[in-house]
Amino acid sequence: MIVDNDLLSVQQARIMAENAYEAQKKLAAFPQEKLDEIVEQLAKAVEEHAQELALMSHEETDSGKWKDKLIKNRFVCSQVCDHLRGMRCVGIIDEDHRKQTVDIGVPVGVVVALCPRTSPVSTTVYNTIIAIKSGNAVIFSPHPEAVKCIGRVLDIMIAAAEACGLPEGCLAYLETVAESGTLELMNHKSVSLVMVTGVPGMLQAARGTGKPVIYGGTGNGPAFIERSADIEQAVKDIIVSKTFDNGIAPSAEQSIVADSCIAQDVRKALQNHGGYFMSESEARKLAALFFTSDGQRRKGVSGKSAEVLARRAGFSIPESATVLIAERKYVCEADPYYREFLAPVLALYEEDDWMHACEKCIELLLHEKNAHSLVIHSRDKEVIRQFALKKPVGRLLVNTPATFGGMGVTTNLFPSMILGSASAGQGITSDNVSPMNLIYIRKVGYGVTQMEGVGSVDKSLGLISNKNQEYDDSSTAEAIRLILKKAIEAIDDPADR
Repeated sequence: MIVDNDLLSVQQARIMAENAYEAQKKLAAFPQEKLDEIVEQLAKAVEEHAQELALMSHEETDSGKWKDKLIKNRFVCSQVCDHLRGMRCVGIIDEDHRKQTVDIGVPVGVVVALCPRTSPVSTTVYNTIIAIKSGNAVIFSPHPEAVKCIGRVLDIMIAAAEACGLPEGCLAYLETVAESGTLELMNHKSVSLVMVTGVPGMLQAARGTGKPVIYGGTGNGPAFIERSADIEQAVKDIIVSKTFDNGIAPSAEQSIVADSCIAQDVRKALQNHGGYFMSESEARKLAALFFTSDGQRRKGVSGKSAEVLARRAGFSIPESATVLIAERKYVCEADPYYREFLAPVLALYEEDDWMHACEKCIELLLHEKNAHSLVIHSRDKEVIRQFALKKPVGRLLVNTPATFGGMGVTTNLFPSMILGSASAGQGITSDNVSPMNLIYIRKVGYGVTQMEGVGSVDKSLGLISNKNQEYDDSSTAEAIRLILKKAIEAIDDPADR
């Protein structure tokens, strides 16, 4: 029997979207305490399988390091859940008795999530946690290169969550993965919001749905080492960040911009901590391994170790080398080292002072489709301040490894596997995406002033304190009527134009 996978995927998408829509209506009635109980149970279930899932994702995607993937799996099951405890996302989430206002959290409804091959398990778990925490149903379209591990972790979470009372259909995934099914999911009338993480090829289609889109965009921004920095610590931070999971984290550094007066010290520190400086010939060979002559990205190289990459490119490196470094002078389309490698590869630029370094960082950020993160290593508060004011970037990380600072491990940013994309106009948030990005807030405002009588409308628009007076609907209505009448008369009077 011949099966049309495209049609089957579309059919599955329609059924899941409709089921999720009905199931979410039930979930929306759950109190925060019940949602939290479900989250705790599914996280506990995943943690019991954390190592199995790390090994499985490493084997299926053939990238990164399984031990680092294990760290990410445990991060979302423990540190993220610890941070979420006590957070209110639905129902009354804030009251200001002085201003007499109330904020009510309301789930957006049904969320469609596209997950990456870079961190397939931890990102899937994180998306599930924040969706259920905020009372939303969530349907996944697994990455074609990580279908097995994403399906496995979702099966674990669905079983645990439904055993704890999650309505059936609130958590689901496409079993027949095809672009047609993903497009049907995103465009379905029952879906309220789309999350695109690590699948840039689907971004335009997601935006074309007309629905709100949360996009975990291009990371791999530059790291500036300024002359006042602790050079040794800065280099250690960059190396540990860039080698974690073989550089596959989007928030990891892509390039280093060094202040010229300390550039030699930076080079020496990089060599001492596993940096291998490629010759120009080696750099060209490595770039050809990642990108075709017309700039297309090649598959099968992201998340590989420095040793594997060097061997495939046709040159050898010392056993101690963990990061490949290409020294560059200019940022231009002809030189691919401004691009996101998602591997332990760095470009090194040298600039005369922090102002020129500032411009270089802007060039790098804008060339890489408005990269969302930038790091500065410095002790000069004014330089840090100027970088924060001028950079077209979603987040500035100071004196910290980008991978861990961006995730909220070594900073007080919200602990997250999804970093909001870029700067103004490039996404709906630059925050680390959290459950609060999956709700809308219904505002409640109690009347604190009233429209007075007709006589004082002319002077003060009738606004007086409401502390000691009864609310009078009839006098308020009359006052509003007179205000509107005067406004119309003013428009009709040529002298007032």
